Amino acid sequence: MSNDEDNFRRLLTELRLLEGTAEALQNRINLISAATTELAFAAATIDGLAEEKKGAPLLVPIGGGSFIKAEVATTETLVVGMGAGVSADKSRDDAKKVVEKRVAELEKSMTALQDQLGQVLERIRLNRQQLEDVSQKLSTQRRANDVRKAKGGP
Repeated sequence: MSNDEDNFRRLLTELRLLEGTAEALQNRINLISAATTELAFAAATIDGLAEEKKGAPLLVPIGGGSFIKAEVATTETLVVGMGAGVSADKSRDDAKKVVEKRVAELEKSMTALQDQLGQVLERIRLNRQQLEDVSQKLSTQRRANDVRKAKGGP
């Protein structure tokens, strides 16, 4: 096996790994995007609560497109998830700050992931070019060998 064939196999393996990495990064970006959208809805709801009065009717989602009817008990405090399954009562303003902080953290993560994805995609582009170059070289070598064999040469 020639050095070019080894190089071809190495580039092909690396390309497959890079493509897997790019897909994983894109999936993480999609998850962060979905979480950011969910937090934007939470922020809008928190803002909307400022205009509601105690006893205002609500529909509370319970999953699967189903809701229960409820009434606003208070618009001054909200129960906010703090992470690790822990929730705490927070004022409306503090709840909004928690949501805004999470959005900022997610945006920072999104930027880092997009930068990584860009680097991986550039590496994929370079590997594909190198793979094409090596493939053409191998093809030229094979044609030359076939011509030598047809002429009866070594």
